[in-house]
Amino acid sequence: MPLVAHTDLPTFQRLHAEGQEILSVERASRQDIREMHIGLLNMMPDAALEATERQFFRLVGAANPIVQFHMHPFTIRGQERGPEALAHIGRYYESFEQIKAQGLDGLIVSGANVSQPRLPEEPFWEPLTEVFDWARENVTSILCSCLATHALFEYATGIPRTHLGFKRWGVYSHHVVERRHPLVSTINTRFDVPHSRFNEIFREDMERAGLKVLVESAEAGVHLAVSRDLLRVVYFQGHPEYDTVSLLKEYKREVLRYYRGEREDYPPFPEHYFNTEVGEVLSEYGQHLRSARRAGQSVPEFPESEILRHLDNTWHDTAKAVFNNWLGLIYQVTDQDRRKPLMDHVDPGNPLGLRL
Repeated sequence: MPLVAHTDLPTFQRLHAEGQEILSVERASRQDIREMHIGLLNMMPDAALEATERQFFRLVGAANPIVQFHMHPFTIRGQERGPEALAHIGRYYESFEQIKAQGLDGLIVSGANVSQPRLPEEPFWEPLTEVFDWARENVTSILCSCLATHALFEYATGIPRTHLGFKRWGVYSHHVVERRHPLVSTINTRFDVPHSRFNEIFREDMERAGLKVLVESAEAGVHLAVSRDLLRVVYFQGHPEYDTVSLLKEYKREVLRYYRGEREDYPPFPEHYFNTEVGEVLSEYGQHLRSARRAGQSVPEFPESEILRHLDNTWHDTAKAVFNNWLGLIYQVTDQDRRKPLMDHVDPGNPLGLRL
């Protein structure tokens, strides 16, 4: 069922223009269908703030449970924001105090950019852990993306992530390693997921902490794991929410950083993402850009329009299926009162009644 446009957030209009069904509040009120309220803690920097909204809203809105989804974006202190992002947040986002007062059925926590060697040193660490503490007691399930996975895992277990010494960057093949869990029991046994990170939580660390690993990659490591109770926390190390062009825009940003002297090496291609034709176009562009940098000339135009038709999205359908399953599982056990995480008869230690 569709999202409900209960605010005038532009993301609703953008998704409607893409062909996704969006209900007005008036139309939704005439349907005798249960609501679900999903929070999005958006910690992404200004340039990615609205794109991240769209990516996660799109996945929730594509789910199939017979539900009306009300999305509640919010953010936390400890992040530098420009005037445009502050205006967007001030107009369209809720405060954490509002979120706590009204409650949520599920919570998605986005990634974030970091500036410190250790996560507990980040300015956003304390407010983020406040959200975690509240959500673990009051929200049916928390879904963490990349940096949020690393932060909650360290906060909950005391085990820090490991710096890889390089950037894990590209689109990688994954396989399901525990098909009995209903999050993944209905999806393809092999599928792709984009990754973009310098750090990793290894399978042995997750299993030592009692997590159940569901999906992993021979190249990229664990992508999907769940907490010991099998539902209350869902951990993604990859970025299944990424748009087809997300890695291209990230590559373009790194190329421009090289041109400005903000990085010494010319960025490598994201792995398994560009085909041969794109590689040739970008290699030629790289030669022009290096020459322009040495000569102090203006940056040549990035050949984005030549590249777009060559990009394939090999992950979005599976991402939609996993989100569909996640929301369906929440629906089965969450209380009608969204301030209560579980129905009275549900065991908090094993809400799904599974033995894996």
